[in-house]
Amino acid sequence: MKISHRDLRKKYSTFFEKNDHKEVPPISLVPQNDPTTLFTGSGMQQLVPYLLGEEHPLGNRLYNVQPCIRAQDIEEVGDNRHDTFFEMMGNWSLGDYFKEEQLNNLFTFLTDKKIGLGLDPQRLYVTAFEGNSSVPQDKESIAIWKDIFQKAGMKAEIGERIFLYGAEKNWWSRAGVPEHMPPGEPGGPDSEVFYQFDVKHDPAYGETCHPNCDCGRFMEIGNSVFMQYKKMQDGTFSELPKMNVDFGGGLERLLAAANDDPDIFKTDVFSSIIQGVELASGVSYEDDMNKTPIRIIADHLKTASFIIKDGITPSNKEQGYILRRLLRRALVKVRKLNNGFSIESIIPIIEQVLETYEGIYFNSEEDRNIIIPVVTEEISKFQRTLERGLREIEKVKEVDAKQAFDLYQSYGFPLEITQEILEERGQKIDREAWRSEVEKHREKSRTSAEQRFKGGLADHSEQTIKYHTATHLIHQALFDVLGNSVRQEGSNITAERLRFDFYTVNPPKNDDKEKIEEIVNQQINKSLPVKNVVLPKSEAEKIGARSFFKEKYPDQVNIYFIGEDNADINDAYSKEFCGGPHVKNTKEIGHISIEKLKKIGNNMFRIYAK
Repeated sequence: MKISHRDLRKKYSTFFEKNDHKEVPPISLVPQNDPTTLFTGSGMQQLVPYLLGEEHPLGNRLYNVQPCIRAQDIEEVGDNRHDTFFEMMGNWSLGDYFKEEQLNNLFTFLTDKKIGLGLDPQRLYVTAFEGNSSVPQDKESIAIWKDIFQKAGMKAEIGERIFLYGAEKNWWSRAGVPEHMPPGEPGGPDSEVFYQFDVKHDPAYGETCHPNCDCGRFMEIGNSVFMQYKKMQDGTFSELPKMNVDFGGGLERLLAAANDDPDIFKTDVFSSIIQGVELASGVSYEDDMNKTPIRIIADHLKTASFIIKDGITPSNKEQGYILRRLLRRALVKVRKLNNGFSIESIIPIIEQVLETYEGIYFNSEEDRNIIIPVVTEEISKFQRTLERGLREIEKVKEVDAKQAFDLYQSYGFPLEITQEILEERGQKIDREAWRSEVEKHREKSRTSAEQRFKGGLADHSEQTIKYHTATHLIHQALFDVLGNSVRQEGSNITAERLRFDFYTVNPPKNDDKEKIEEIVNQQINKSLPVKNVVLPKSEAEKIGARSFFKEKYPDQVNIYFIGEDNADINDAYSKEFCGGPHVKNTKEIGHISIEKLKKIGNNMFRIYAK
């Protein structure tokens, strides 16, 4: 009998709650106050401050299931294991248990037939850090794994059941491998678990097979990161006084292993969506030639549904650009499978996405009315775009690789369609020249992304922390000036500026920008202390602490409040649900200037400040 995704969620939560872990609610797919990334890409993203030493309001043992998107994987989708939207099942120890308890608990969850997934231990293989000139081999994890397998009646030798890899594979820090870590940065070895499927090794991937081989025989289903070391000023490493565990395992991959099928698209987080694609395209998933396009359509429309649910609409910038790219790529694949499809035939696919996650992430009827109009409007626009692209192609006698790429960039006109049209003319695109144009574009994107990262809040730079605290003052000042209909819609902070989006039924008047700025600077000039306290969520709500309505919060929450030195939290000027980091006193912020306050939608406004 196959395990469903709902079964897996229940088993996971039950297992960790019995082990005294508290559930951390997932954060939005569009992260707040973090301009370093377009989407939430891991379960640990919201926990970075706590892994670096802050106290978590729920304690030292945590778990969750976090929806994630990795837009960089778009081009990888089409095989049996890559998807852009996925869920990361995580557990954390913040200075509590360490390697022995983590690896034993993980093995129990994976193999126990009553309380876990009941995986065959013979199918499990593990990795550990082999060590280098800076950091020693992770002998502790190796010894623990040997003991675990021995208790399961199995011999576990290095190179047979336990495989050792270098820092590129089995080391984690925010800066990458040990030599790239700045002084003061924490990091440590990790240990992955792989499931072996009944797939023959393909010699095209090397003479011998091993867990990190790409032939498809092995699939990584979990990774335990042990934050054990801190880099010193002289380049050496010392052990941290408080060591943490950060585990992540992909829900879709764990399902594939539990059902002993390497195709994640056959799990029930995809199966009914795949049926919707079959209905729209008129072809079968069982036909191997259709598998790749059907997987792309199913994945992209699923991911698009989740992005729209989080308030993003198609555009040419940031998250909106990724959404547009996903929808257009899905449309091209549907068109290729069935040129006579109608826009209405896409709707059942979206409905299957909503039904698959009903009661977990979606309320079908409510979300249907939000998501489907956005999808159908974008697809209608793109159909017109395709027609314009066709007219452009007709103007050119010989379309070279650069022109084909320009069509793709300017009109979103896919290479596949350009190739089909040129083949009818007896022409071909030089694929190598096309790849060269793509690589030039990617290099520009990489450079842009690196610059984006450098200015981000994730580095906890002094300026971004000042701006982050200033958003609290702006939020309250908006209530002071515009009234209680104000609702935070999001924020984005870089080292250069802060951006704050909000909803209000009372549109700002001409002089309101100056009023808000004056109030904020008055509070800064009062040199108000910034404090935090952990409270039950219900109590925090009673005292009027502001929260971000799109976020789910645990029963115990962090409240940061800004007020007079001896003032009670009830009398504080600003109080908000927030995880940090913040300045200690408003005088550290300096002067805030609101550069722009503009309308961005129906009752939606945006503030830019420096």
